[in-house]
Amino acid sequence: MKLVHVNEPRLEFFEGSHVCPRRGISAFGVYDKVSVTRRTRILIGAIGISKDLEEFSSLIERMRSPISADVDEHKGNLFPDFCGFNEHVGFHAELVFNQDLGRPLRQLDIEKITKIKNRTQRIEAALDLYYEEIKFLAQNRPVDVIVCVLSKAIYDAVSKDSAMEGDEKLEESIEVQSELNFRRALKAKAMHLGKPLQLVRADSLVSGAKSQQDDATKAWNLATALYYKAGATNPWRLEKSESNTLSCALGIAFYRSRDKKTLNTSLAQVFDELGNGLILRGTPVHLDKGDRVPKLSEEQAYTLFKAALDEYRNAMRTYPGRVVVHKTSNFSDPEISGLMGAASDLRIDTVDFVTVIDSRLRLFRAGAYPPYRGTSLVLDDQRQLLYTRGSIWYYKTYPGMYIPQPLELRVVRSEQSPAFLAREILGLTKMNWNNTQLDGKYPITLSCARKVGEIMKYLDEHDRPQIRYGYYM
Repeated sequence: MKLVHVNEPRLEFFEGSHVCPRRGISAFGVYDKVSVTRRTRILIGAIGISKDLEEFSSLIERMRSPISADVDEHKGNLFPDFCGFNEHVGFHAELVFNQDLGRPLRQLDIEKITKIKNRTQRIEAALDLYYEEIKFLAQNRPVDVIVCVLSKAIYDAVSKDSAMEGDEKLEESIEVQSELNFRRALKAKAMHLGKPLQLVRADSLVSGAKSQQDDATKAWNLATALYYKAGATNPWRLEKSESNTLSCALGIAFYRSRDKKTLNTSLAQVFDELGNGLILRGTPVHLDKGDRVPKLSEEQAYTLFKAALDEYRNAMRTYPGRVVVHKTSNFSDPEISGLMGAASDLRIDTVDFVTVIDSRLRLFRAGAYPPYRGTSLVLDDQRQLLYTRGSIWYYKTYPGMYIPQPLELRVVRSEQSPAFLAREILGLTKMNWNNTQLDGKYPITLSCARKVGEIMKYLDEHDRPQIRYGYYM
């Protein structure tokens, strides 16, 4: 048993590196600044009542200039000022929204929806209302991203009595939920139109509105999400490792269809070392009686792995030298056999298998704050605890609200040391472009796969899911 600390992974930007996405963008510019495929003029479509569209337009205008965080000085690293979204600093691009790109909703239509007593029918009516406007913008306006602004009335209508989305959890078993979730269903319904969506509550548009986030933090998160969704390039990437081996990470998760007829369906998220990724949907899997944990058959594991790595080869023009597979339940023998068989046929040199679960154990340290992010307790060569949430040196505080829960990493097989695997997991927690705070809890391989599953269950069997993460975040 050994207690060690893993240093905070650094991120690369255009002219330098930093541990914090916000500071890095402000000081050094987005990583893809010189990419010929990135958007420097992002056209935003927006849907909402007229009043909310005016507030959204005002927000976009405010975001062109710096926005003060207006917090205590000692929290400056946790809540830095927003650098502004313009061509001269930070994102080195501009957000464009005008009257031609907006689709106002009628108050009369919203009032009709709010009067529908049946919750499912109420949400379906709201989905139809927004979908028609999304379709118009996608087919008739050259927009890169479509923002759906939810007024208080429509938000209350579609969210009341719904399952609450709280802190993320990695579950080993599959729970059946019959809820109709507006956000997930809308993203799935509009996916075939080929325009990423951003849902925004109208209450968050007003400057100084009572919220858990200050105006600068809201601007950081919205700006980064819009920037990433608008193009196929990334605002930052993980700093290159010393190894010359080209590697990628693959996450496997499961979800149940909403009609409960399909037992389970697998999906995978592949990320190369630059942070680029893609979404794949697997085939239905078998769930044995009395066993709540779904497993892939040997053939399914082989097919899923090969399909993922073939897509990787299409993008990189070569297969990786190393693949690490993350899963939220223990690997079965047929799964390992299928994955290793595919790796052998594709001549992948190294394949690592790591199970990542929420640990029931806790560590305690002297002082007012919990253990530092990066604290690792190596129990043996196959098991270690890793704090991906906790006190942070750079923030000089613990930014969470509750006692942090470490992850347990179970190594089924690996050529790497426990320290290497911990650094890798910690780095992958920083690759979520939907949140610019540096302390993500789960590696993007698994957090993305889970979120993708929540939306994919609203797709029909014959629907073709988008392969970019921007359509699911």
